[in-house]
Amino acid sequence: MPQSLIPSTMRLAINLSHHISPHTKNTTRFASSLRVHATAAATPRNPTHRASIGKQWREYQGINNWDGLLDPLDDALRSEILRYGQFVESAYAAFDFHPKPHPHFHLPPDSGYRVTRRLHATSSIDLNWVTNRSTFIGYVAVSTDEGEVARLGRRDIVIAYRGTITCLEWLENLRAGLTRLDASGQPDASPMVASGFWSLYTSRARARASLREEVLEEVRRLVSAYGGGGPISLTVTGHSLGAALGVLTAYDVALDFGDDALVTVVSFGGPRVGNERFRRELERRGGRVLRIVNAQDVITKVPGVVMEGKEEGEGWVKRRLIEAGWVYAEVGRELRLRSSDSPRREVRAGNVATCHDLGVYLHLVNSFMSSGCAEERNQMDLLSMFGNMGTWHRERSPVA
Repeated sequence: MPQSLIPSTMRLAINLSHHISPHTKNTTRFASSLRVHATAAATPRNPTHRASIGKQWREYQGINNWDGLLDPLDDALRSEILRYGQFVESAYAAFDFHPKPHPHFHLPPDSGYRVTRRLHATSSIDLNWVTNRSTFIGYVAVSTDEGEVARLGRRDIVIAYRGTITCLEWLENLRAGLTRLDASGQPDASPMVASGFWSLYTSRARARASLREEVLEEVRRLVSAYGGGGPISLTVTGHSLGAALGVLTAYDVALDFGDDALVTVVSFGGPRVGNERFRRELERRGGRVLRIVNAQDVITKVPGVVMEGKEEGEGWVKRRLIEAGWVYAEVGRELRLRSSDSPRREVRAGNVATCHDLGVYLHLVNSFMSSGCAEERNQMDLLSMFGNMGTWHRERSPVA
């Protein structure tokens, strides 16, 4: 289609998909090298050599909201976060190989998990020049290696989602107004989520079920198959759009399977998903969310606005924004990282795309010790800078 005939929103989506989408040709080689380094450093090849979690697994899955584990960052939790990041990597890699991955798509043998179902998201946006509205978005896997099950202290079912890649996914991302999950009631009294994310989660294709139907059917099957053999966890992990879909998935599976398994989300660089009532309902259902956020990543600051205070004069503005469907709430517990705290100069100087890249997120998790260490590093960098300035001055001052 000629560029002049494409509406401006579509042109924006196409440009974004070319320049910001992770794991495309524009993703930096440096970010990819960070990803490999971070996962290799924290995840030994043999799963039996990883740190044993055992009886503490519920704490690492957020039963106590990760209190005492985030600052300083517990080493076992760091390893688990990086491990779940690898599951997201596998979802990206499968799509990179082909939008419709091979029927026998496998995880690396050393993961200790087996893929049981591939998942697809369908856009409700119908464009004449787009022939396929459904694409591979992720997969469901279950821990089958008994050594890994023993190390984890439970049977773990993983749902992993990649981030935005296709033009239709970018168009859905731009549909940022909130939509009600319950058609009745007032906007501020009903759980509401971003229209585009909800569309990708619930839309069907002519010959394909929705992502929501696919994932719930497979989780139901696995919980039934493994339910009598010890404790089970349901861990949903994703990056960017995949993080948003992960929160929506947890909202559903926590209601349907919360009595059978602890439901946890580990999200990387996720945007906002829903309003305050959505957050409260997710918490009531027992869903735990650990949001890994890069403070320099703009994607984590959209869509909408967050208005949690009740300052004087705010009421009228907030009511109007609620009516317009633009007041969101942050979900879950946050692990806040900063590109500016990285020991690597290339990361500190990164652009918008680099700050959002999953490889950079894994690097930041791998290098983060505590907020105090980051402040100390920044002070040392500042002293070093002034020291270098003094050296520069001495070297260039004329000799008397």
